[in-house]
Amino acid sequence: MDNYDGTEKIPDVMPTKIPNLLVNGSSGIAVGMATNIPPHNLTEVINGCLAYIDNEDISIEGLMEHIPGPDFPTAAIINGRRGIEEAYRTGRGKVYIRARAEVETDAKTGRETIIVHEIPYQVNKARLIEKIAELVKDKRVEGISALRDESDKDGMRIVIEVKRDAVGEVVLNNLYSQTQLQVSFGINMVALHHGQPKIMNLKDIISAFVRHRREVVTRRTIFELRKARDRAHILEALAIALANIDPIIEMIRRAPTPAEAKAALISRPWDLGNVAAMLERAGDDAARPEWLEPEFGVRDGQYYLTEQQAQAILDLRLQKLTGLEHEKLLDEYKELLEQIAELLHILGQRRSSDGSDPRRDGINSRSVW
Repeated sequence: MDNYDGTEKIPDVMPTKIPNLLVNGSSGIAVGMATNIPPHNLTEVINGCLAYIDNEDISIEGLMEHIPGPDFPTAAIINGRRGIEEAYRTGRGKVYIRARAEVETDAKTGRETIIVHEIPYQVNKARLIEKIAELVKDKRVEGISALRDESDKDGMRIVIEVKRDAVGEVVLNNLYSQTQLQVSFGINMVALHHGQPKIMNLKDIISAFVRHRREVVTRRTIFELRKARDRAHILEALAIALANIDPIIEMIRRAPTPAEAKAALISRPWDLGNVAAMLERAGDDAARPEWLEPEFGVRDGQYYLTEQQAQAILDLRLQKLTGLEHEKLLDEYKELLEQIAELLHILGQRRSSDGSDPRRDGINSRSVW
């Protein structure tokens, strides 16, 4: 598409190498619609994409073997699988996220202490502590004697000391029900698909991403292939000029104008010389540009230059033209042939990728509701 003043072209969509919508999630509200997509584990999402590439008829259950559920950056525990399954199947669902906490018992005094190591996604730690303190002050939660934040650079640690006559598990369950130590997360996977808002399930999102990546890789590969072939086309001209250096220099010197010199270079065939071996390496016209007409290039044992090739020869200074090294041309041409072969292979094959990232969230298959 055009930029703001029409002087340049800018992309409609910025390509991404990973399914960013699933990995980082998304949240937003618009007129008449909203989206709330949870973040996921990179490794699991990539594995899910690979499973889809291997079998495009894979079921939601099959994808969930690789992507068991969301993976929130603050970790904690997702309770119950029903909400996850519903969201992945229909695009909408609700999951419950519970803080990761444990009850420790002092061996000497027998007193219990609740230690919170992880809190639910999007929960503010300071507000959470304030809320607990408020509940204790209002006597809506009984059994807490002290509350402090011992979090440091090594991780989160909220310490809740329990009174002697209280049971730690009971106090913790009360906190789950009355504070943000447990919250619900409503999943609403609405995304723009072909410019239109659409509720998408897990497979829909992965399918859209894979199609996007195939299109991006194909376009990029075709662009690089054309660029490599165009460069090989110019290298062939320079090699021909080197093989016919004396007549070419004489022809350029005799021409009154650059335009006439170009016309003269195009008007006659040139001997291949030791360029024949270089061109043989290409084989099957692998390095031949798609736009090149049949009358140009190698024909009947001789080489016919195009306008682009003639211009490339004329653009070189005479000193540089005479100083061209045949071996350097051969080496660059060989590298281009290897690049072209790889690009052609990419266009004919499906590529896979892999990543590595440990899951943060635990998923408890037993629902708490």
